[in-house]
Amino acid sequence: MKIHLATDHAGLELKNIIRNILIEKDYDVTDHGAYEYDALDDYPDFIFPCATAVSLDNESKGIILGGSGQGEAMAANRVKGCRAAVFYNGPLEILKLSREHNNANILSLGARFMTQDEIVKIIEIWLKEPFFGGRHIKRIEKLDS
Repeated sequence: MKIHLATDHAGLELKNIIRNILIEKDYDVTDHGAYEYDALDDYPDFIFPCATAVSLDNESKGIILGGSGQGEAMAANRVKGCRAAVFYNGPLEILKLSREHNNANILSLGARFMTQDEIVKIIEIWLKEPFFGGRHIKRIEKLDS
């Protein structure tokens, strides 16, 4: 599976760790930045290229990070075909439902609200969770049209 990653300065260290872990697990990873720490960088500069790449490949997924993940998800969701779900350490059922019912293709994580170990576990769960299809398909089609 192809995984696209992106963050601003707030998630830089975690993104680099996630990238390395995903590569070790044989995922095909594209890193859209940030590549170095700049406290004044702007998340749309990294999130839009990542979201665009996900929107062009139905088999890929995106993982984006920010302080809370909220702004990053808002940016990603402006790209047609992207369905970014925000998660920052709530019940795991929310994470699963984002895939099962909404077929989320981007996971937006709040780097300031979770530990590295929690994030790695969350990503593993999210990547393996299937989309249920069925009655949910028409809803996804309405979002993407």
